[in-house]
Amino acid sequence: MQNSSLLELDRKHLIHPVANYRDHEKKGVTLLASGKGAYLTDSNGHELLDAFSGLWCVNVGYGQQSVVDAATAQMNRLPYATGYFGFGSEPAVELAAKLVEYAPASLQHVYFTLGGSDAVDSAIRFITYYYNAIGQPDRKQFIALSRGYHGSSTIGSGLTALPVFHKNFNMPGAYQHHIPSPYAYRSDVGHDPAALIQRSVQSLKDKVAELGADKVAAFFCEPIQGSGGVIVPPVGWLKAMQLACRELGILFVVDEVITGFGRTGPLFACEAEDVQPDLMTVAKGLTAGYAPMGAVLMSDAVYTAIADGAASGTPVGHGHTYSAHPVSAAVGLEVLRLYHEGGLLANGVALEPVFSGGLKDLLAHPLVGDARSRGLLGALELVADKSSKRQFDPSLKLHERISTAAYAEGLVFRAFGDNILGFAPALCYTADDFALLFTRLRKVLDTVLAQPEVRQSVA
Repeated sequence: MQNSSLLELDRKHLIHPVANYRDHEKKGVTLLASGKGAYLTDSNGHELLDAFSGLWCVNVGYGQQSVVDAATAQMNRLPYATGYFGFGSEPAVELAAKLVEYAPASLQHVYFTLGGSDAVDSAIRFITYYYNAIGQPDRKQFIALSRGYHGSSTIGSGLTALPVFHKNFNMPGAYQHHIPSPYAYRSDVGHDPAALIQRSVQSLKDKVAELGADKVAAFFCEPIQGSGGVIVPPVGWLKAMQLACRELGILFVVDEVITGFGRTGPLFACEAEDVQPDLMTVAKGLTAGYAPMGAVLMSDAVYTAIADGAASGTPVGHGHTYSAHPVSAAVGLEVLRLYHEGGLLANGVALEPVFSGGLKDLLAHPLVGDARSRGLLGALELVADKSSKRQFDPSLKLHERISTAAYAEGLVFRAFGDNILGFAPALCYTADDFALLFTRLRKVLDTVLAQPEVRQSVA
């Protein structure tokens, strides 16, 4: 089918996620045709270096033949197996066992979902069931971080603390609350790790006291906040929040949908600080985007309470048609093999200094106020005045200018509306790929800075 026909069909029929529908209709879709390694090619033959791994997810890069082969073999053998009625499939059982083997020791049980949003939604339902089962039905209040992202499901979108996910959706709910983000660049305590950690711990304690210690169910957090602007807390923050939850007697839930599967260095960000959550949500890198899948990992204590809370012969009423899908599970098993035996985790760790160094080098650019990263997850924050950290006037639509220039330069990354640029290169990146990334990125910044309206806004 011709591109023009597809463009028109897209306008008429396909609803795109997190888009302004009228703006999208005017601009039209950019059709992606193929991918190989760290590179994409659109339907016009324009090659793009993907510095965002699709949507934080294609961690192994595009075109990994062994993943395609694993999916094909499973489709030929058994394309679907329900998890209902006591049925299951070999790859799903093996993947659950592998995840428990690699995950923090506190996590012993796995429930599979289709992605991150329904993993968070499932975690909330499990937590609600858990407290009812143990005779504490008043624990219905949930706490998360400002600028946090926990999906766009009906319930999880309220834990998400980004206004666009709330407007006209009647969220957050009255039982969903947020404490300040450990955002060093915009904090009045600056980059003082101890002060940032102490402030977060105290904010959590204060919020629990405000709501009532016997009313709070759980605290949700990302080890690094992704869609909120790649906010990188100081080392020790995650562990401190876990210990605070233990002290407060509430469940500690880590959302590793973005940070999991080598994105920050180890397979899970929790590993770096020996963090032991009560529940953990994962997705994205679990299958590297080759097939839909997410998961909730839970502790034996939570699982046992839920299991014992159901009357004999009465099922726990939570499930999905495609939970533990055998093709997705087969993909997940092969992706896990590539992380370990295929050397992708080691490659990501080895090239992390190249990535972080390239971001820091751009601090000299007139538009760049902050550079931050951990592993292969990073951001640049653009400001109009470095000394005051003054942001650009929203009417300038700097993020749109950046995205347009990046596409023309053959580069894909995330330009957030508040002019934070997010990067999540695949773990298959080479030193040459990084060299090209930063060469093109500098050109993008120079191109946008040269635009008269932007130049006039810079102090």
